[in-house]
Amino acid sequence: MTAKPLRNIGIFAHVDAGKTTTTEHMLYESGAIRSLGSVDLGTAQTDSLEVERERGISVRSAATSLVWNGIHINLVDTPGHVDFLSEVERSMRVMDGAILIISAAEGVQSQTETVWHALRTMGIPTLIYVNKMDRLGVSVIQVIQEIKRLLSVHIAPLQVPAGEGEHFAGITPVWNADMNDENGFGLTRRLVLETIADLDDELLNRIIDGEEIPTQELQEKLKKLSREARLFPVCFGSSQRGVGIQELLDAAVEYLPAPSGGDAEDLSGIVFKIERDKLMGRTAFVRLYRGSLKNRDAITNLTRDVQEKVTQIRKINGQKYTDLGQLYAGDIAAVYGLSQSQIGDILGSSAGIPPSPSLAVPLLTVQVQAKDQSRYQELVQALQELTEEDPLLDLQWLQSERELHVKVMGAIQLEILSSLLLTRFGLEADFGQPSVIYKETPALEGEGFIAYTMPKPCWAILRFAIEPLPRGSGLIYSSVVRSEHLLSSYQNEVQRRVPEALQQGLLGWEVTDLKVTLIEGEHHVWHTHPLDFVVATPMGIMNGLASTGTTLLEPMLHFRITVPEEFGGKILSELILMRAEFEAPSIMHGRCIIEGIIPAATSLEYPVRLRSMTGGRGVMASSFSGYQECPPDVHAARKRHGVNPLDQSKYILSVRSALST
Repeated sequence: MTAKPLRNIGIFAHVDAGKTTTTEHMLYESGAIRSLGSVDLGTAQTDSLEVERERGISVRSAATSLVWNGIHINLVDTPGHVDFLSEVERSMRVMDGAILIISAAEGVQSQTETVWHALRTMGIPTLIYVNKMDRLGVSVIQVIQEIKRLLSVHIAPLQVPAGEGEHFAGITPVWNADMNDENGFGLTRRLVLETIADLDDELLNRIIDGEEIPTQELQEKLKKLSREARLFPVCFGSSQRGVGIQELLDAAVEYLPAPSGGDAEDLSGIVFKIERDKLMGRTAFVRLYRGSLKNRDAITNLTRDVQEKVTQIRKINGQKYTDLGQLYAGDIAAVYGLSQSQIGDILGSSAGIPPSPSLAVPLLTVQVQAKDQSRYQELVQALQELTEEDPLLDLQWLQSERELHVKVMGAIQLEILSSLLLTRFGLEADFGQPSVIYKETPALEGEGFIAYTMPKPCWAILRFAIEPLPRGSGLIYSSVVRSEHLLSSYQNEVQRRVPEALQQGLLGWEVTDLKVTLIEGEHHVWHTHPLDFVVATPMGIMNGLASTGTTLLEPMLHFRITVPEEFGGKILSELILMRAEFEAPSIMHGRCIIEGIIPAATSLEYPVRLRSMTGGRGVMASSFSGYQECPPDVHAARKRHGVNPLDQSKYILSVRSALST
C-alpha cells in the first residue's frame, strides 16, 4: 500500500471548456490556495508560462495537488487545444482516473471525442463534468443526448440541475429526486437504477421481482462500476461561479480509483514530463507505480541502461514546492538529478506501467532560422532543449546545410514556439512556410540487394524482402538469416539501421506501412568490419524501394463543421473542392452539422476562412484520422538531405568519409 490515501486525476477537455478555471476552484475549495486566480487575468496557479498568462490558454500540462476529505489528490491540468495533444497524451499515461469536462454551451466537440476514445482504449475510469451550465441557450436534454450518442450510453447523473442557462440556480443530488419525477430533464434516481441494472444481471432480476433497492447499495454498485470504467458518473456545475465544485471533488474521491502497487515492491516508474527550473535546473516529473524513491538513491534507467542518482524530490504546486525526501508507490513528484533521463523513460522495471496512447501526430514540418545569424548556435541549443520537453518537435539539425527543421501540430503551436524562444531564451526566430508531412509506402512486393565488397577492405552482402502492409501498420522488421551466415551482432546492426534508411524514400518522405525481412546475409571472416552494415543497409533498402516503387500517402483529418443552416449549401460545395468525404449533413436547432474526413493539405487555412465567411458563427473542429493514398494527380516530393543511397559510388564515399572522421 502507498503511504497515504491517494488519487491521480487528469483533467481533460476541448479548448475553452473551463479546465483551468475548474482546477483553480478545486484548489481554492480544498484550501490549497487562499485566493482564486483567473485565466483571463493571467493569475491561474497552473498557467505558469508567460505565454499562457498572456493568451489565457494552457500550453503545457501542469501538475498540482490538494487534500479533500483526507485524501491526497494529484491533479494534472492538460491543454485543451489540439496543437498541444502531445501534452495530453503524456499525462494520460500516468493517470488512474480522469475528469472529462464538457461545456454545456458547446457540447461534445472533436477534441472531446479524441480524448474520450483514448481514455476508453486505456481503460481509465472517467467522471464527466458538464460545466458552464449558466451559459445562455444551454439545453440539459440536448447535452445528455449528445453525451449518450457520441461518448457512452452508460452514464449516471449524480445531480439534477435546478434550471438551465440563465435560469441555472444550482444542483441537488439525484438520490433526492423522486423515482417517478421526470423534473423536466429525465435525470432521476430511476434512470441511475436502470443504467446500473443494464450492467448488473443480478440487480435487474431483483427489480423485475419488484424488490426495492436501497440507495446505499445503489451507490456502492455505482462506485464499483465506475472504478472498473464500465459506467461513467456525470456532474453539473458552473466553475466560474464556484457552483458544483465541492460535489465534483466528492465524486472524484468516491468514484475514481486509488493507485495500485506497494512500497515494498521493486522500483517501477516513468518519466512523463521534463521541465527546467530557474534555480534547480532540469526537472523530471516521475509517476511511481511500485516501490519507493529517496534522496541520494541510485536508480537504473531501464530505457537507456544507465545509472542515475536522485538529488532531490519535490511536490510542485503551481509556483510553490514542498521537499518530500521520499516518494511512495502511486505518487507523482518532481525528481532532480536525472540528467540523462528523457520523456517516456522507464525507471527500475517496466512492471505495471501502461502503454502510451497514440493521439498526437505532427502533420506539419517547418524550417526555423535565427534572425541574427551570429546566434545560430544558441538557436540550435534552445530548440534541442525544447525538443527534450516535447519530443514530437523532432528537431532535425542538418549541420552541413546549416538548416533546422521542427514538426508541429498547427499554427497556434508555431506562435507559442516563437514566443517561448523569445521570452525564455531571448532569441528572435523566423519560421518558414509550414508544409504538410506526407509519407510513402511500397507500391508492390519486391526485393532489395546489395553486395558491398568494394573498395576494399569491406564485405557486406544483404538481401531484403519488402512488402506493403495495411494503413497504420508502421514498420515490421524480421530476419530469417542464420547466425553462421551473418553474425547476430551484424544482424543487430542491420536491424538498427533499417528505420533510419526508411526516413527518406524515393520522394524524400518517410516510408511506412511495410514489412522488411532480411532473407539473405553474408559477412567475411577477414574483410568485414561492423560499420560495413551501416553503409550497406541503406543501399539495400533503397535498391528494394526502387524495385517496388512507392505510393504517396497524405494525412487526413476527421472534421466536424457546425454552421448556421443558411451557409450549409456553400460549405458542402467547398468541401467537395477540397476532396472531403462526408456523411449527409444533419440540421438541428437551425444549425447545419457536417462530419467526415478531409486532406490536411487542402484544409490548413479553412477554419479561419470559415469563421470569416460566417461572421464568426461557423466552427470547424478536427483531429488526426490517419494516412491514406493520394489521388494520382497529387504530387509532393521533398528535397533529399545527404547523398541518395541509390547513387552507390557517391554514397559509399560520403558515408566512409563521415565514419572515418
